Amino acid sequence: MTTPPPQGQNPFAQGQQPYAQPQPQAPYPPQGGYPQQPGQPGFPQGGAPYAPVPQQPRRRFSFKAIRIAVVLVIALVAAIGGYIASRDDANTAKVGDCMHRGSTSDTNPDLEVVKCSDSKAQYVVLAKIKGSYTTEITASSKCEEAAKDFQYTYTESGDGSDFLLCLKDYK
Repeated sequence: MTTPPPQGQNPFAQGQQPYAQPQPQAPYPPQGGYPQQPGQPGFPQGGAPYAPVPQQPRRRFSFKAIRIAVVLVIALVAAIGGYIASRDDANTAKVGDCMHRGSTSDTNPDLEVVKCSDSKAQYVVLAKIKGSYTTEITASSKCEEAAKDFQYTYTESGDGSDFLLCLKDYK
């Protein structure tokens, strides 16, 4: 009868175990770092310590986004300014509104609606008649029908909202 070899010893092994289990690899370098490799100067004896590369902070806004936002704000301000400026034009005038003549051109005066309590109020609207009136005679006859005591006529045409205003001095 043969006796088994004592535990921990293998009489046939030559310094190695034939069925050695593979050791699991750590995903990161060991605590002390990698050992210094021959021919690689610059690392200390224990190896370089593992230091993760820090992420760079992200910018909240890119320059392109800021540029787009500035353009949108400028366009919005221009649209609102244009809307507010056009609200006082002659095409918004109603009967009883007071008007101010902005330009001194007799062929194309710039009338704007103002409050009657304003010192700039020059005229009062007696009638507003829709339609195109190309001659002064036609405009005057239409104003005589609508308001007997008118003094001035103002016609606007060409922008799709043709109309005639019959005006009188405001005093």
